[in-house]
Amino acid sequence: MSRPERIGAAALAKALDGWQAVEGRDAVRKVYRFDDFKTAFAFMTRVALKAEQMDHHPEWFNVYNKVDVTLSTHDADGVTTLDQELARFMDDAAR
Repeated sequence: MSRPERIGAAALAKALDGWQAVEGRDAVRKVYRFDDFKTAFAFMTRVALKAEQMDHHPEWFNVYNKVDVTLSTHDADGVTTLDQELARFMDDAAR
């Protein structure tokens, strides 16, 4: 499999609504808020299945209705097209 193209945090943050570059590393972050824990967990489950399919896993933290996500492609040491694809999927799943 070919390596994903590195695009950088600034480019992804500019291209997608609500994503922000993480200070001190080439990564992006977004906080999703849902009506309740059940909805937040359903979102995480849907994303987990996609992430496993992609073999590209988010860094995330969940408390009740909030899911705090950081994306970066670790073996590329920065934000790549894989992060962009997963971020778009997450945004769609959160709607």
